[in-house]
Amino acid sequence: MQSSSGEPGEAQTVGQFALVAYIPNPLARFLDDLRLELTPGSKPHAHVTILPPRPLNGDLSSTLRQIAEDIRGVAPFRVELGEIDVFDASHVIYLGLARGIRELRQLYGGLNCGCLKYTEPYPYHPHTTIAQNIRPEDAAAMASIARQRWARYACPRGFTVTMLSLVQHVTLSIWEDVAELPLGVEVPVGN
Repeated sequence: MQSSSGEPGEAQTVGQFALVAYIPNPLARFLDDLRLELTPGSKPHAHVTILPPRPLNGDLSSTLRQIAEDIRGVAPFRVELGEIDVFDASHVIYLGLARGIRELRQLYGGLNCGCLKYTEPYPYHPHTTIAQNIRPEDAAAMASIARQRWARYACPRGFTVTMLSLVQHVTLSIWEDVAELPLGVEVPVGN
């Protein structure tokens, strides 16, 4: 998971963790290229966030065990991307979801506990970020460009979530993969 720039506010999540489902190509390539067009210099890695950035309430090993246990019975599911929109409060341009919202909300609700319990500044809203850390006055024009590009995208607009990735915000604009956790299987996790 990559953020678009070293803007103020982004530093607040350095050191924190998030849980994401990466989007595969060719959809990811399109979304990453669009994000780079709108926010040059960003370091995108298209994904849907399951748990937004948060500190851990335990050690990493305990956290991985908790996630593996919590997702053991969760079957892979389909996500379809919907329409381009803008969050009013943050001016983030995003792709809403047409399918998979229920499953993502269930994952969020089931995983936001124990080592991962955290109260977000905004209610959980499953989406894929297209542009963030932009000037409010630029949001409408950028969203219009994003809508035009999305309307011309002719490949499949969905994917199956089979794997979750725990990522850590290690420095401004850089998120590193910590662990991959497959849905619906027992995952041995070391102490």
